[in-house]
Amino acid sequence: MHKLDMYIGRTVALSVGAVLMVILGLDIIFAIVDELGEMDAGYQTAQAIQYVIWTIPGRIYEQLGFSALVGCMVGLGTLAGTSELTVMRAAGVSIGRIAWAVMKPVILLIAIGLALAEFVVPLTNQTAESRKAIALGDLEDAGLESGMWMRDGDEFIHFNAAISGGRLYGITRYHFGGERELEWVEFAERAQFAEDKWMLNNSRATRFSEEFVESDARERGIWQTDISPQLFSLVVPLPSDLSPSSLWSYGRFLDRKGEDASRYWLQFWKKLLQPLTIASLVMVAISFIFGPLREVTTGLRVFTGVIVGIVFQTLQDMLGPSSLVFGFPPFVAVLVPIALCFAVGWMLLRRAR
Repeated sequence: MHKLDMYIGRTVALSVGAVLMVILGLDIIFAIVDELGEMDAGYQTAQAIQYVIWTIPGRIYEQLGFSALVGCMVGLGTLAGTSELTVMRAAGVSIGRIAWAVMKPVILLIAIGLALAEFVVPLTNQTAESRKAIALGDLEDAGLESGMWMRDGDEFIHFNAAISGGRLYGITRYHFGGERELEWVEFAERAQFAEDKWMLNNSRATRFSEEFVESDARERGIWQTDISPQLFSLVVPLPSDLSPSSLWSYGRFLDRKGEDASRYWLQFWKKLLQPLTIASLVMVAISFIFGPLREVTTGLRVFTGVIVGIVFQTLQDMLGPSSLVFGFPPFVAVLVPIALCFAVGWMLLRRAR
């Protein structure tokens, strides 16, 4: 039985790997073509290719569920097409035992996904975006329509970019008084974190009062705040680029400040429940091979897998934003498609028995 499990697992693993390579290759080609449309004097073909290379771990992570679904359909479909599954069943091997053999390489895939989400993707994606921002230039004067906002007490802070190592570009600070009147505004081209404080370069401050408006320009300045470079590293990336632990920490931070953290909790539950997402899609694949797709061509199996993956992704993409708009828990929005996949797979497997 051990050899049989190894044979099934190897067949499925090779199929999943092949599907992942094909999808990843197409994704990389389209991404490079898309980046070439943003070229300017400082952002040429070499920089665009480097950007896409840095984002490869994130692209692998995004395609794991889809690759597991289609790969399992192809791998098990190959065994079904050569009547090997029929021989296994005739020899007394249960569907549950075959399903467990399929799940063994999938568990390894899940472990790889968790490692990528926690340790690799946040670093590589932020490095990619930082390098691209530097290559495109104009970090100091990108305007308020880009960059990020955050609040620190009575101040609202906007910055265009944050680079690893404690560097900020294009910082604008708006300070409000007790009655929500604007007291002063300060803009600095750059800021460097050193000795527990931010050192501002080329700053311009404007103070407002009932009698006059006063402006002051400084080549160097000090910004005393409790906001650390580590906190900026959580704010700057998109929520989808943060690790599960960072999403948890920043979500709790926003909750304590009374701010809306629903976007971060949605991404947290997506990443935390990704193992269940992959397992549910694999269960659907197994149930299809033993059920309605047992005697069809490989092309039809691949097509069905693609359709199921698109439907699953569309359902998740609809429920996720709906939870933000209508206020129901993001956990529910992530769990409903997973539960539906498990239910469909379970019903089809019961019929197959």
